[in-house]
Amino acid sequence: MTTSAVIVQIAASRFNYPEGHPEGPGSGELYVYAIRTQAGTLIVDTGIGRGHAWIDEHYRPTPFNLFASLEQLGIEPSSVTAVVCSHLHFDHCGNNSLFPRIPIYVQRAEYEAAANEGYTVPAWLAFEGANYQLLDGSSRLNDWVDIVPTPGHTPGHQSVLVATDIGYEAIVAQAAYSATEFAAYATKDEPPVREDCWSKSAYLRSLKALHGLRASRAYFSHDSTVWSKA
Repeated sequence: MTTSAVIVQIAASRFNYPEGHPEGPGSGELYVYAIRTQAGTLIVDTGIGRGHAWIDEHYRPTPFNLFASLEQLGIEPSSVTAVVCSHLHFDHCGNNSLFPRIPIYVQRAEYEAAANEGYTVPAWLAFEGANYQLLDGSSRLNDWVDIVPTPGHTPGHQSVLVATDIGYEAIVAQAAYSATEFAAYATKDEPPVREDCWSKSAYLRSLKALHGLRASRAYFSHDSTVWSKA
């Protein structure tokens, strides 16, 4: 078995942006990630859940079976030892209930923000056996995986730094929406910060911090393109 970790990109869902959404009109895509290590498999985000009438009507997501997706990739769901939620919007925590009693790591600021009406789907967040581990900053989960706070998109957004066979790679999640946007912040020039974020100043600081980690690759929640350092 490899002594480093391996990141596996999982195509979760396609969906339509509803009228008035900052990214609309048009379709979107969603990706979650598995990190395979000698200490077990970690999941980063769990995708969109099922059975929510408003989301089904307005976003029309394709159905997503996380366990089936893992098995198709040769990953036993029973090997999952932890879940990391980049943030708690409905498309990132919708299948958390598949992991009762398993630690789910989230920033305390994010968990508290999720209590606000309309922030997420409460039933997808709270479930019997939920084992949320609230963090106040960076945290090392094992020898290969570190959580780094990257607020901006939301108050408690976090990204994941992974030691792989090519060095460090970053699961940026939604600290940047796409590889193109992330690449723009690798230059000395400062492109305009997105308008649809919780804090534009925090968003900029987080992107600068992520580039400061000097990861070889970066992965995103809403873009399948993998950014590679030149």
